[in-house]
Amino acid sequence: MSTKEGEGALTAEPKGHHYDATSITVLEGLEAVRKRPAMYIGDTSVRGLHHLIWEVVDNAVDEALAGHCDDVAVTIESDGSLTVRDNGRGIPVDMHATMKKPALEVVMTTLHAGGKFDNASYKVSGGLHGVGVSCVNALAETCSVEVLRDGKLYTQSYVRGVPTGPMQTAPADRKDKGSGTMVRFKPDATIFETTDFHWDTIAARLRELAYLNSGLTIHLKDTRTGKSTDYFAKGGIAEFVRFLNTNKETLHAKPVVFSRERDNVSVEVAIQYNDTYAETLLSFVNNINTIEGGTHVGGFRSALTRTLVNYANREGHTKSLKADIGGEDVREGLVAVISVKMQNPQFEGQTKTKLGNSEIKGAVETVVGEGLREHFEENPSVARKIVEKMIAAARAREAARKARDLARRKTILDGGSLPGKLADCAWDNPEECEIYIVEGDSAGGSAKQGRDRRFQAILPIRGKILNVEKARIDKILANEEIRSIITALGAGVKEEFDLAKLRYHRIILMADADVDGAHIRTLLLTFLFRELRPLVENNHVYIAQPPLFLVKSGKEEIYCYDDKEREEAIARIGKKNVMVQRYKGLGEMNPDQLWRTTMNPETRTLVRVTSEDAVEADRIFTILMGEQVEPRRQFIEENALAVKNLDI
Repeated sequence: MSTKEGEGALTAEPKGHHYDATSITVLEGLEAVRKRPAMYIGDTSVRGLHHLIWEVVDNAVDEALAGHCDDVAVTIESDGSLTVRDNGRGIPVDMHATMKKPALEVVMTTLHAGGKFDNASYKVSGGLHGVGVSCVNALAETCSVEVLRDGKLYTQSYVRGVPTGPMQTAPADRKDKGSGTMVRFKPDATIFETTDFHWDTIAARLRELAYLNSGLTIHLKDTRTGKSTDYFAKGGIAEFVRFLNTNKETLHAKPVVFSRERDNVSVEVAIQYNDTYAETLLSFVNNINTIEGGTHVGGFRSALTRTLVNYANREGHTKSLKADIGGEDVREGLVAVISVKMQNPQFEGQTKTKLGNSEIKGAVETVVGEGLREHFEENPSVARKIVEKMIAAARAREAARKARDLARRKTILDGGSLPGKLADCAWDNPEECEIYIVEGDSAGGSAKQGRDRRFQAILPIRGKILNVEKARIDKILANEEIRSIITALGAGVKEEFDLAKLRYHRIILMADADVDGAHIRTLLLTFLFRELRPLVENNHVYIAQPPLFLVKSGKEEIYCYDDKEREEAIARIGKKNVMVQRYKGLGEMNPDQLWRTTMNPETRTLVRVTSEDAVEADRIFTILMGEQVEPRRQFIEENALAVKNLDI
């Protein structure tokens, strides 16, 4: 990471300080972790499972932040365990004065025991407000740790947090030089809903860490599949911004990058604008991805808006503008990464998604204001392009406001009048209600007749909706089909969006199982991800899975969802007069068949749409739906062989 002088004092180990047992401060015991795991890791679902990995990896990266580690390896083992290895100093192993046992055992078996609390061993730490490796140990069926220090190898094993014996010491192998820590744990299947580690989730986090810690190499390997990759980013967050802008047309060739220190807080920012209409802002505190933002994001946005508006006014760019410039205008097409490194961060929530330190807002605001002003003075052409984009956005937003006002007078967007083609449900509790967005009148007719009218609503849409990837909000709101969807859902759009007003907690996309159906699904998903993303982030969006085949012989009928199921059904019936019907469209099914196969909660299959890796999701939508043709052609060529059930 390239910062101005002073950062070394922030991250390096103080002179004369030794990282040993005296560094390990004990706050409290482990008793309640296994009894109430959700209190410590957020939940026991997929998210909580992967939180265990972050706790161990963050410790390794903290060693890198302190200047003692440049290589971390994460391995998903074939037996369901996971290994994290680093070449840092190694967890201290000498006897702890008050606990009367080795510091290694204290760290592994005592909650909130570590070197993060004395502000001497670690000046900056991502792991401070986590629950530590001891919590990982407590929630693991088995766990083992190896520490290489001073030419010796120290090991200890645990079962559900309890040591199986005392720490063992042996001479290190000749090839094992230097120092480091290896932690291997297998999650307890009696605690977690699933113990299956997701490659994409882990890869996304490790990729972030490599960008945020230039010079750190991170290896990821999955022994289950043989897949492996390495992450190394010499260019730091500037390289991260370039990656986020892949396949997008940027307004200026080089990212605007600056970093400064204020009040012992290191602030690093990289921004680059593109010609799209979406904002991509990633914020981090001590390498922790603050997905809910916080005071540092507030400071960044305030400074960005104020600096750009002042520059535009001073240079006379706003003379003919009849609308006020708002924050959303300034952020249209913005790609930004904010990385703050500080002591004693205060995160809201155990799993650290929002920064709460009030003093950070002013520090970030000052740094961003100074950095932007200096860059604009030295690069007026960059400033002019950004300002032109901002003014065009303000004009479009004003046009959209007028369109919304007109729509309200027609009671289109205020919820006072629902779309005429919506077949609403009888119940009014959103948590119990669901809406099927169905393409085509014939499919919509079957769905309306086959549904359970108590809790299932049907909204038919005609043809392919607008591709919002290539449109501003004024054009989006002018599209009749999109307006119908927004009105039916009831939660509004853009700055007026309110999740509490959502009328259905399950939004189910139902389209034909052919090329056109896939395209319509992708258009709908693009709209939801770009304009109504909280619906995706809060798990409200699903894709219906209608059957592809009906295998029938006499009165025996089997619905099949892929080629394998079809072949198995034919073999199971085992008769000569077997009829196989291929459903190309939902309209080919009568209402009763559609209910039994696709809409009955007791028998249907739904695919929930999630965004575990929002960066990768953004990249895919840009490739599939963006302006550039070449990346799309390359994507099709690379994935053509994986296509199934292609309708040609």
